[in-house]
Amino acid sequence: MNHCNGYDQSCIFCKIVNRETETEILHSDEELCCFRDLKPGAKHHYLVVPNRHIVSCASLRKEDMPLVRKMMEIGKALLLKHHFNDLDDTRLGFHIPPFYSVPHLHLHVLAPASQMDLRSLLIYGPQSFRFLTSEKLLQKLNS
Repeated sequence: MNHCNGYDQSCIFCKIVNRETETEILHSDEELCCFRDLKPGAKHHYLVVPNRHIVSCASLRKEDMPLVRKMMEIGKALLLKHHFNDLDDTRLGFHIPPFYSVPHLHLHVLAPASQMDLRSLLIYGPQSFRFLTSEKLLQKLNS
């Protein structure tokens, strides 16, 4: 069964959505799939990807705001499920093209943000010019 809409056979995330890898799936529904990041930037580092192949956050439009909101909700729910309750100590966001490693939209869910090391802060932190928080993305889409 092909779970990934717009399946790209060269995309590792499409393969994960289609269960073609040994990746542990933490959540899956009709729209989204979630799993751990292979190179975690925090104790909790999950990726939330749409089942539909979307290249990046730059591909999104205003009508995609519900998808982004659902990605955020699922990410926060995963943190709670894994006993991380301080949702104020999180970083949720997307890499701005061309600063992503996989050309399939993916939300990074990182916690605790206060304990990220220097490398992680450079990649995912507030001063990173290549990381767009989910909230800022929603503002951008809404304008």
